[in-house]
Amino acid sequence: MADAATNTQTKAASLNRTLGLWNLIIIGMVIIQPTAPMGIYGVISNKAHGHVVTTILIAMVAMLFTAISYGRMARIYPSAGSAYTYVGQEMHSSLGYVVGWGMVMDYLINPLICTAFCAQAAMNILPGLSFYVWIVFFAAFFTWTNLRGIKTSARMNEALCAGMVVVVALFLAAVVRALWGVHHDPGFFTHPFYEPGNFHPSSIFAGTSVAVLTYIGFDAVSTFSEEVENPRRNIMLATVLV
Repeated sequence: MADAATNTQTKAASLNRTLGLWNLIIIGMVIIQPTAPMGIYGVISNKAHGHVVTTILIAMVAMLFTAISYGRMARIYPSAGSAYTYVGQEMHSSLGYVVGWGMVMDYLINPLICTAFCAQAAMNILPGLSFYVWIVFFAAFFTWTNLRGIKTSARMNEALCAGMVVVVALFLAAVVRALWGVHHDPGFFTHPFYEPGNFHPSSIFAGTSVAVLTYIGFDAVSTFSEEVENPRRNIMLATVLV
């Protein structure tokens, strides 16, 4: 009887493992955003003297190793605590405590920024409504979505990801249309990677330090370790694939 009660309590306290690998990849892509380079393109271009593509590729290599590290830690500690658990278990609980508070601040501030951004963007479409009305609307909507459960959030993330992919596809189509049939010198398509006159290591690394922002958020995948099927495999795969 006692064992049965303990098992029931343990089961009640656990999270439902309803997410698959594809769900994790979609969630990670939405958090990172396929359109992420657009927002900081100008800043990187100024710092790296036009070598935006090069800096993003260098940043990708660095972040890929970080993603692999997260995935390996998730295999050992399949916990929703993510970096808090990893640092606390591998280094010291006090350091884990500091990292944990850093994560809490991140996950508190990020939704506030998203809510404010959505409200401001909505005003561009319907300027007749007050900014604060939109703030209340989006705060209530996001709260409702989270209360509906992880599967509802996953489905909404799929819709958001599809929307951002469409934006990227339209942008690429516009680029192809602009360049098609126009005569260019032989080195035109290599300039985004390497332009001898403006290529300086100091400026490239300065741009790379900003370019890493396009990958910020991939680590959020590891916070779903207790809601995903086979976390020791899927967290690793999803983190790297994202």
